[in-house]
Amino acid sequence: MERSITSTVRSSPRLEHELLDYDGIQKLEDELGSSFYVLDVNKLKENYRKIDEAFRSRYKNLIIGYSYKTNYLPHLCKELSRLGAYAEVVSRLEYDLALKIGEDPTRIIFNGPLKNIDDIYFALSNKSILNIDSLYEIDFVKSFAARNPEIEVPIGLRVNFDISQNGVSELQEGYKYSRFGICVDNGNLEYALSELREQENIRIIGLHGHFSTKDRSIESYKIITQNLCKLAKENILDSLEYIDIGGGIYGELPKPYDLFVPTFDDYAETICGIMNKEFKDVDKKPFLILEPGVAMVANVFLFIAKVIESKKIRNDYFVLVDGSVHNVKPTLHKNNLPMRIIRRKHDCSRGKKTFNIVGYTCMEKDYLASEIKDRLPMEDDYIIFENVGAYTIVFNPPFIKERPGIVAMDNRKVVVARKKETIRQFFNEEIYVF
Repeated sequence: MERSITSTVRSSPRLEHELLDYDGIQKLEDELGSSFYVLDVNKLKENYRKIDEAFRSRYKNLIIGYSYKTNYLPHLCKELSRLGAYAEVVSRLEYDLALKIGEDPTRIIFNGPLKNIDDIYFALSNKSILNIDSLYEIDFVKSFAARNPEIEVPIGLRVNFDISQNGVSELQEGYKYSRFGICVDNGNLEYALSELREQENIRIIGLHGHFSTKDRSIESYKIITQNLCKLAKENILDSLEYIDIGGGIYGELPKPYDLFVPTFDDYAETICGIMNKEFKDVDKKPFLILEPGVAMVANVFLFIAKVIESKKIRNDYFVLVDGSVHNVKPTLHKNNLPMRIIRRKHDCSRGKKTFNIVGYTCMEKDYLASEIKDRLPMEDDYIIFENVGAYTIVFNPPFIKERPGIVAMDNRKVVVARKKETIRQFFNEEIYVF
């Protein structure tokens, strides 16, 4: 449950600046402890608006489904639902969360490779958008349709096709093939269509084509969109209601990154251009479904950690903070995130040093940042890590210490969106046996 702590923040025309100065952070520490996340709700709204405007201005039949797995903080999911986003989920856990926060089940897109028969029945009974990922799900769908001959059973298929360019894989880690979806090239798609059409009340209404690419290039999305449109026109044009291109697009990168990435408008120009061209002669144009995750939330979270100690080992300096690499980089990548130091004392007399920022775990590889050149942070300073909104909340293990709290800022309103975890939640007696 959200809890207001507005009274701890002084009046100011710029709430973020006030909240993140030294005194503001200290007051939040009293409530949350010496490390916590900050959700910028205004930035979240801005991201949604930019994505929506970029695509809807070019193709009006648009559905944005927020990818829950990227960060399923209830406060965030509720806000995106209010803005108009559907819930894109890949497990029954995420599906049930969407229902718990009040989402209309007809606005839930159920994807993912693992669904049991109860999941399939539940989603179809609730009239959710269901994309089956594998052939084993066909029997579950046919069984539901046979038990409910009086109702129409709409189904989408996640398809698998080659998106390589000039023989070079576009997939993350250079994998030759994606492991997801129903394969087009070996005849499995043809088999799936035939099997599903045996049941008269099943309608195949959409194709889904999410691919995790290594560079999120416009060319990849061009290939994905073109293939989905081609397959849909060849196989399900009479019943087609949507083309789902998945997610994975770039969001806005922070300034320190010297990397050119496509903008939302760049992606939309290509994807929507193909949709308009392919369906220009179709009276009822299908919906375009987009499922952004990282692009929606990566830059809307900060992680604030208190400096515990700065020490020297041989010739190197190490700054220990009340945080872990898992809090800011759960995939353990080596890149430094944008960050800033909030100092207790503004002593400019100290020269710059090269230092590493390390965490509280007992792992040697617990580096939150490496080779930083600045004035050495001191005890009771704070370090703010930016751009930590993707996967950190959901992919953050309860390892050694409890999970930190989360505070959400929305104009003049400041609320606790997740309390700091205690031993009672860490070792939940309803599931642990003592």
